[in-house]
Amino acid sequence: MSWFESLILGLVQGLTEFLPVSSSAHLRLTAAFAGWEDPGAAFTAITQIGTETAVLIYFRKDIARIVSAWFRSLTNKAMRQDHDAQMGWLVIIGSIPIGVLGVTLKDQIEGPFRDLRVTATTLIVMGIILGVADRLAARDEIGGKHRAARERKTLKDLSVKDGLIYGVCQAMALVPGVSRSGATISGGLLMGYNREAAARYSFLLAVPAVLASGAFELKDASEGGHVSWGPTAFATVIAFVVGYVVIAWFMKFITTKSFMPFVYYRIALGILIIVLVSMGALSPHAAESSG
Repeated sequence: MSWFESLILGLVQGLTEFLPVSSSAHLRLTAAFAGWEDPGAAFTAITQIGTETAVLIYFRKDIARIVSAWFRSLTNKAMRQDHDAQMGWLVIIGSIPIGVLGVTLKDQIEGPFRDLRVTATTLIVMGIILGVADRLAARDEIGGKHRAARERKTLKDLSVKDGLIYGVCQAMALVPGVSRSGATISGGLLMGYNREAAARYSFLLAVPAVLASGAFELKDASEGGHVSWGPTAFATVIAFVVGYVVIAWFMKFITTKSFMPFVYYRIALGILIIVLVSMGALSPHAAESSG
């Protein structure tokens, strides 16, 4: 991997990680359209450490409060009723599905799941699901001629059941094209949570999963020696800087705007990929890494 490639891929990672469009799909597609080798699942996981560091800094007060309350709840029974302590447990519980599936489906994630036909399909299907979830949320928020607006759930209403459902949604993002934020935000909206709550828990839930995945890939890459460390580290730094800016913008955007622009984009991109592959202009295995 060249330094120019790492710059572009780092920008793509930072721009798309927190938007409901799938960063892994865009890294894969960027390499395919540019005629580069597939950056691979290891590159994706490691550069995500950069974007998750942006999450740690942006939500540092929330995270510090949750971690502190969670640790105190281990020895103080009264603290177990504290919302922040409960959030700590809910993040742990919600991280279980992706932890289990990430290990058991590792070979598929690095192989068959990277087929561009799979990516195109998941872009379209999850785009439709996000669109339906967004419409339902808008209907509750605005109401209608014969229907009053309905207040949606906040993070204070989060239960163990809902936390696990969020976790299953997050695990779906192991397939390129799904989108971690897209799947978890859609799940939250469909369960009746407001946009801000769905996005905030989505970002918090991603922290342990992404950091663990990155550490796991770092270990494998160190032993296997198949990662270009200089360019990958550079891309990770770029992803961190750009990702922080995107988080700040996105959290303001979702409070007043619809997710429909992302829905249209996902569907259009998925259709474009299918057309190009069907015409033979793009191989479903374009830019795949040889190793």
